[in-house]
Amino acid sequence: MLVMALENLTGDYTNKVLTRVNDHVIRVSVMTKEFYWHYHPNSDETFQVLEGGIRIDLEDETIELQPGQLFTVPKNAVHRTRPVGDRSVNITFERQDMETIKVRQPERSII
Repeated sequence: MLVMALENLTGDYTNKVLTRVNDHVIRVSVMTKEFYWHYHPNSDETFQVLEGGIRIDLEDETIELQPGQLFTVPKNAVHRTRPVGDRSVNITFERQDMETIKVRQPERSII
């Protein structure tokens, strides 16, 4: 099922629901461009890298994940995600009703 899901994902940032677990959702995403700065007031967001790598920029640091690594962004933490290289494939775990609030880029130096 996951292979079929990946074949159908196109665009700069695309995700697809794989399954729901209680009040959470598990998604697979393919990212070829950075996602905008934002936060989630009602949910943590956990990323696990399947392919490529991902940078998770926070207000005061950047976390870089490689395949098999996992990181949780706490609710209300301003962040954005960027692929390392041309493409990143990730699994995300979050509440089904997660809100996404877009914000301006924080004033800090990004690697």
